[in-house]
This record gives sequence, structure tokens and C-alpha cells, in this order.
Amino acid sequence: MAGDFLRDRIREIEARFGPLSLQQTILLLTDGSVTTLLEAICGEEVAVRTLSQNIVRADAGTAESLAVLPGAMVNHRVVELINSRTGEVMIYAVSDTPLERLESDFKDDLMRADIPIGKIIRKHQIEVRREILDIGILPADDQVAALFGLSAADTLLSRKYRIIRQGAPFMVIRETFPLRSFTRKKVVLVSAPSRLHIALIDLHGGLGRVDGGIGIALSAPRTVLEIRESPRQSIRGGDEEGRRRVSHAAEAVRTHFGIAGNAAITICRTPPGHVGLGTGTAISLSTAKGICELYGIEIPVQVLSQIVGRGGTSGIGTAAFANGGFIVDGGHSFGPWGEKHEFKPSSASAGIRPAPIIARHPFPADWQILLVIPRPDNPVSGPLETDIFRESCPLPRDEVREICHEVVMRMLPGVAGSDLHLFAASVNRIQEIGFKRVELARQPAVVHDLIRQLCEAGAACTGLSSFGPAVYAISAGDLSGLEQKAREILGATEATIIRTGGDNSGVTIQWMMS
Repeated sequence: MAGDFLRDRIREIEARFGPLSLQQTILLLTDGSVTTLLEAICGEEVAVRTLSQNIVRADAGTAESLAVLPGAMVNHRVVELINSRTGEVMIYAVSDTPLERLESDFKDDLMRADIPIGKIIRKHQIEVRREILDIGILPADDQVAALFGLSAADTLLSRKYRIIRQGAPFMVIRETFPLRSFTRKKVVLVSAPSRLHIALIDLHGGLGRVDGGIGIALSAPRTVLEIRESPRQSIRGGDEEGRRRVSHAAEAVRTHFGIAGNAAITICRTPPGHVGLGTGTAISLSTAKGICELYGIEIPVQVLSQIVGRGGTSGIGTAAFANGGFIVDGGHSFGPWGEKHEFKPSSASAGIRPAPIIARHPFPADWQILLVIPRPDNPVSGPLETDIFRESCPLPRDEVREICHEVVMRMLPGVAGSDLHLFAASVNRIQEIGFKRVELARQPAVVHDLIRQLCEAGAACTGLSSFGPAVYAISAGDLSGLEQKAREILGATEATIIRTGGDNSGVTIQWMMS
């Protein structure tokens, strides 16, 4: 009879809200230890956090449930069961226990320690059974909504049961958890390419435009984030700066779109920051894109880039993320009525839209790239980068004109026609002029040695990506000889060497369920 009643209650809930998950159904119907079940579900130890505990007199309803006289003294305990590692609140529980049925040792543990009821019962080797009185749904009041990170419109699943000992009610408990908890959660895996930044085109501004970028999306290394539904925001993995960037991007997207929900974000893999591979842009856009995917928001990557404050100088990172390939962007309007009024890097140009892409071609599949990344001693970022722009610009107009000539008449035709000789001649020349000359002037001797000697060893072209210290060498042949030469040049210098190629697709999104 009782079983039929409980099954009917489950069917009533499912008729209104759709099928419950297996985990939800088990938590509502179990006559065993809830703590043990929660530990099996989350794979972590479950702890109790006591919110309040008082000795009160039983009202009529409580007295009836406990089979005591109204006014009998009971221990009224309000707790939350939490994942001990993440702090996530899993169950909110209110219990009433008649003092007349408690041994002193059990009473001490109940009233003084944050220990789950099931563990106290096991500790004292008490034989009990559980009797479910009701299953239902409840609205989220302000207190419970705050505990679970819910809104007033959210629904709670709830059950009320008694623990019976020696034929008498020993405790009555009401447990509550959100309807959205213990379901199969959506998980988004975001994988984004790195990028080489070959050069900025115009830091003179004489035609009323500045910046302009040239770059290549790389198949490796990649930024990989796992983003899943969660009642509370959490960020794991990566280094402190990576987690800070993720937090900033997540908050910017949630604020912009008014997203009430949260996400658990894991930085699975990311290249080192401040070495010239666009890691900051990749991790910020990956976070923003993943959260938008999770909450069903369709928005162009260029708009996301502006929301998270990227792409204010070079549009290469944003374009590499969106579509990959070899990319040239057209910079920004400049002057009293322009988008930009000063020469500044992207990190100091928040709120400015990414530059328009004026050319994109697939990077030839048979052109191989060797990345050599010496450990950075004095990475260029933040105020230092801003100061360099301010002190170095404007650059000579003649050098800007030469860069434009190189891009239009050698670099672009070289990529479009898979003519590595033509492309490489342009890359090598650009290392000597414009803002690339400024960037190279700040590099240690080993970077200059790598650029010069890898060319001498057979690379078609070599260069510094952005402010480095990442050096790239491009070849149509096997990279083994170039890698061996790079190791000779490095000597005792600590460095990472990666064989890679172009990425012509951009970000990839993979959906999973957990």
C-alpha cells in the first residue's frame, strides 16, 4: 500500500515536470543512508554543516509524527549536506528528535558535532529502519533559494520520513533538494587553437586607421576547457592567471546576458601565457563561448570578444578562434572621431570591437611549423606593454607602406598560391621593419640566434610571434633537422619545442552528458 502511494506521488511529479532521473528517484525512495548514497553519487566525502540547532517544544504535527505528547522537548536541527571538496550544497534537511528517546552519548554527537545522522547511527551501532511518510514538491523560499543558488521560481523535491527504533519513532526528517539537481548534466568541451601573430601593419595612423594584424591559427598547442552545469560557479585547473581570466570572462558573459545559472569550469589544457600565442584571448573566448553554448545563447564570436574585452588592437586572436586559417585584419579607425585615439595594445583597449577581417585563406596543409618557446624571463604584458606602444609610436610611414606592399604582393599571393618561397620572403623581411623591429629589440640573444640560425639551417622563414619569446620556423619539409638545430642553439636555456601546423577550422565544441 505504502509503495503504491509513493509510486503515485512520483508519477504526479513527473506528470508536471517530466521524468525524474534515476538518482533523483533513488534519493526520494531510499530507506537507507542518504549520506552513503550521496557519497556514491558525487565520489566525494559528504559533510554536514549545521545551520541551527535548538531544543523546542513539539507542536501538534511534530508530536503526531514522533508519537509524543504535544509540548514534549525535541531537538530541532537544520543542516545542509555538502560535498566536502567543492562545498556544493546537495541536500537541505530539517530533523526533530525527542530528547526522551536519546542516550546521552548519541545526544552529545547529535548536538555538538557536524556529523551526518546516518554516521551517528552507525557509530553507536543502533538498529533502525526508515519509513517514508510523503514525497512532494515545494517552492523555494528565500533561505533555501540562497543556499542552493536558486531563484524564487525554482522548484524543490522533498520527502519526509521517520527513523524507527525499537518500534517507536526516533526521528522525523524532511530532506529537500532542487528539481534540477542529480540530473544528467550537460557538459561542453571547448577546444580552441593558438595563434601566431606575425606583425601589426600600421602604427603610424596617417590615413586615419591603426593596427591591422597578420596571423596564423595553429593546430597545437590548444586551449581546452570543460564547462558543465552547476548550482555554483567553480574554476579548477590551470594557473592563477588562467583562473582569473576565466572568472572575468564568465562574469562578463553572465552579466551581459543576465544569466542566472552558474557553471563549473575546468581548465584542462592551455599554452603558457605571455609567450606570443594568444593564450589570454583563447581562454577568455573559450569561457564565453562555452557558457553561451551551455545556456543556448547564439552570438557571433566578434561580439563575445568585445564583451570579454579582447581584440581591441589585433583581430587575429578572435578570427583564429572563430574560423582559423591565415588571417589579415583591417585595424581600427583612428583620430578624434575614431574608435581609437591612442596607440595601445589589446589589453588596454577594452570595449573596442575586433578589427574586420579583410583576408582569410586556408593555411597550406603541407607547410609545417616548428615552435620554439624559451622560458620568458621578462614577459611583456600589462602596463609595460602599454608603455612600449606609447614610447614607440607612431612608427615611420615608409615602413608601414613597405609592410603593406609585402602583405599584398608577396605574403597573400604566397598563401593563396601555396608558394612558400614567396610567402617566406615576406615574413623574413617583416622581421626587420615596423613594430616587429620594436618587439625583437626587447628579446634575449637566444631569440635572435634562433631566428637567424634556423633560417640558415633550412627553414623557409622564421619569426617572432607578437612580443615573444615564441619563435616559429616554417618549412615544407621534415622538421627533425630544424628541431635538432634549435636544441643546439638553446643549449642550457629552458624551452618548449612543438611541431605543429595551421588550423583551418577554429574552435570546436563537443557536447557530452555526465
